[in-house]
Amino acid sequence: MNAPAFDPQALRREWQDLAARAAALAQALPAVPTAPAGAPRDAVWTRGRTTLYRYRANAADHTGAGRSRRRPLLIVFALVNSPDVLDLQPGRSLIRGLLAQGLDVYLIDWGRADAADRTLGLDDFLDGALDGAVSHILAGTDDLGALDLLGVCQGGTMSLCYTALHPDRVANLVAMITPVDFRTPDNLLSYWAQGLDVDRIANAGNVPGALLNGLFLAQKPFRLMHQKYFHALDLAYDPAGLESFVRMERWIFDCPDHPAEVFRAFVRDLYQQNRLARGAFEVGGRRVDLRAITQPVLNIYGAKDHLVPPSASIPLGRLIGSRDYTPLELDAGHIGMYVSRAARALPAQIAAWLARSGDRT
Repeated sequence: MNAPAFDPQALRREWQDLAARAAALAQALPAVPTAPAGAPRDAVWTRGRTTLYRYRANAADHTGAGRSRRRPLLIVFALVNSPDVLDLQPGRSLIRGLLAQGLDVYLIDWGRADAADRTLGLDDFLDGALDGAVSHILAGTDDLGALDLLGVCQGGTMSLCYTALHPDRVANLVAMITPVDFRTPDNLLSYWAQGLDVDRIANAGNVPGALLNGLFLAQKPFRLMHQKYFHALDLAYDPAGLESFVRMERWIFDCPDHPAEVFRAFVRDLYQQNRLARGAFEVGGRRVDLRAITQPVLNIYGAKDHLVPPSASIPLGRLIGSRDYTPLELDAGHIGMYVSRAARALPAQIAAWLARSGDRT
């Protein structure tokens, strides 16, 4: 087969088009809205850097009569990123979708760690901040006694631990892109973690968020650090698409520093020694026994997730004590779980599962 003839005029037109799109993008970027686009919410409780938010029922774009489910839903996000991705903008918001289903939605925001927080351990976050937030919510729920918990990514692992240690305070548990088996063969993040001198890193203080973000991006360097910016040129004439792109980029690079002792526990005890799946993980001197989780559990994971591959989440079903376990696989990657087309139906799926589980709890 003969190679196609070189056409210098076609190449010139390609370069001219590329230059025109780059110029249009540079001109359009300063006009992209940067103001917060989150749903209205109120800070209802604080402890240290942690803030508990309750979202207003009328924040959702729906015609229902406000909150229709009596039991509140508390969302627990990770420490390594801002929870803003859960409510990036109208049309790309898990939280707005849950509100539209009539749920009473709370979010715990861990804040931003500084040097004074380097000694905080998981027990400070779970038995201190998270349990305090749960107590505040339950105090205003007419003696329901338990709430629903939705844990996301690292926050999902923390939610598993909290539920196992405080089973009477959680009625239903939703785990979303949550690692439970940290040593599966296809887990690249786990593979990299095996060679880390975690004590040397943690002894130096809090781990910079930019360092962790660079590690995450380096797992797919071409797609996450080159290809997407080339494709961004196609957004030069698409204001809505460009706004979504910029908001996502701001979130990706907005990474709080990670408390040193929590980093030590996650890397050494979980990624390196897989203690949670082995039943040997401890929080505040107490063993976390996943078999103590007997509540209904919905386990949501992404088929294309490279940070928390399905193999890291699926084992949850055999490790917990619950007989009411529902796996839900979405055709999405890690970030796509929040904002992709596949994720748009997720709030309704979560609400429907909670409604069914409510009939059983």
